[in-house]
Amino acid sequence: MKNEEQKLYQIGEYVRICRKKGGYSQEELAEGVDVSKMTISRIENGENAMSILLFFQIVSFLDISEEEVIRLFRNCDKECREAVDRRAILWQKKLSENKSLMVDQLREMSKIMMELAKENRRCVPMSSRRFKQIAHAFKEMELQLKSLYLIENENGRTEISVTLKGKGKNPLSSDEVGDLLSVLLGTHLSSRQDNKFFLSEGFETLYYVEESRFHTLTGVAKAVKETEQISGDNYSFFEMETGNLTAVLSDGMGSGDKACADSTMVVELVQRFLEAGFQMEMAIQMINSTLLSGGEQSNMSTLDVCSLDLYSGECHFIKVGSSSSYIKRQHLVDRISSGNLPLGIFQKPDVESIGRTLMDGDYIIMISDGILDALSQGIGEDMLSEFIGSLTVENPGEMANTILRYCIQQSRGHIRDDMTVMVIGIWERNVEDRAS
Repeated sequence: MKNEEQKLYQIGEYVRICRKKGGYSQEELAEGVDVSKMTISRIENGENAMSILLFFQIVSFLDISEEEVIRLFRNCDKECREAVDRRAILWQKKLSENKSLMVDQLREMSKIMMELAKENRRCVPMSSRRFKQIAHAFKEMELQLKSLYLIENENGRTEISVTLKGKGKNPLSSDEVGDLLSVLLGTHLSSRQDNKFFLSEGFETLYYVEESRFHTLTGVAKAVKETEQISGDNYSFFEMETGNLTAVLSDGMGSGDKACADSTMVVELVQRFLEAGFQMEMAIQMINSTLLSGGEQSNMSTLDVCSLDLYSGECHFIKVGSSSSYIKRQHLVDRISSGNLPLGIFQKPDVESIGRTLMDGDYIIMISDGILDALSQGIGEDMLSEFIGSLTVENPGEMANTILRYCIQQSRGHIRDDMTVMVIGIWERNVEDRAS
């Protein structure tokens, strides 16, 4: 803090102390010295300088003796110095934390670059005869083939890069091109998300990957707290890459607009960081720092993440202060729990990671705290596993709504907190599906 700013701050604090000791409000003091309340407020906040005349008018109005003026000024000067020192220490601490976070971010970016450098892909040779056969098949579909590359990635899966353009009046979609390639190459392919939907008149490069072993359906059911207009829970389903499905659920502490804003920020940042290539632990650390940087304006938020590999069926749960999740396999239910605290409390959040392997016909159920609050009014949380195991509905949306309705019934129709139920159903593609 500069000397001039420090002096203004000291004088302002002096005026504030004198006024409060005399039992006057800012309005009364302003009226007594014939200035506006805004002027007094800005003087006390150290934002405005005041003339010597105004200073002595204030002293006279507050009826302060010369000795008391000197004594109060000395005390005020000491308090101001201590306040300035405290603020300097806090700023130094915040600067140190920001530097530490920046170092961690740079380390994470270096890891991402190293991983990119280590990626191993092998180009699968294609004979000129086979290329001509494929080009001829494309020509019959009014497509001009320019190049075609078969690539085997580090996981042993096939990737295709094809450059072509449409010559007909009715352009084909990228999915239709993928279906044609699947037949010609004998490998069922999926179009990558960043492919254009329709081919244009010019050459386009499209990318395809080997189709995953599993496919999924998702469903969500929500209920807003009965005294609010907007839910403090937020969620998202997204694919970081082809063959991966990630579900994110966040419950902002409290309810209403503020809780909604906090949980929305958490969900959006998780998706952006993961899509950018950050590891989950680093993404959570940066989100936690963002929440802490808000000070008193920021609330705590839970985080529940489920990342599902659709090639292997491997599923990973990341929990930070979130409610239990459940895996339903016919009538058997596996409860996934954690005992850590939400984001926005400690500098280093406690992150719990739990892995499971899923099978054909399994369901993943993720819930927010409002579901457990409702159950506490009825059968209790421990009975939820039994209820989920008894469900016979197969559609994820219907299952989510059934669970939500049941929990509301347990609380006698009262919705004391925001409720969210997310359900993911996973099925293995059969031979007919993969050949079609």
